Amino acid sequence: MATVNVHEAKTHLSRLLAQVEAGEEVTIARNGKPVARLVACKPRGVRRPGAFKGKIKVDDSFFDPLPEEELRLWEGG
Repeated sequence: MATVNVHEAKTHLSRLLAQVEAGEEVTIARNGKPVARLVACKPRGVRRPGAFKGKIKVDDSFFDPLPEEELRLWEGG
């Protein structure tokens, strides 16, 4: 894992991103103290509509009107 200071990170961001894409982690430090870590993002899976159909149950009372007091709170009153 490489450690670079903020100035070097700003100057060589493209090179650092290439290192991260290759699987390396890069730590960015300020005054020698680690502040942030660059790591590769995990690819997202394909989103499918209806993927949770039949797996989640919502009680019918979920759709009941809220009490007046709670409505006022939601509306900032």
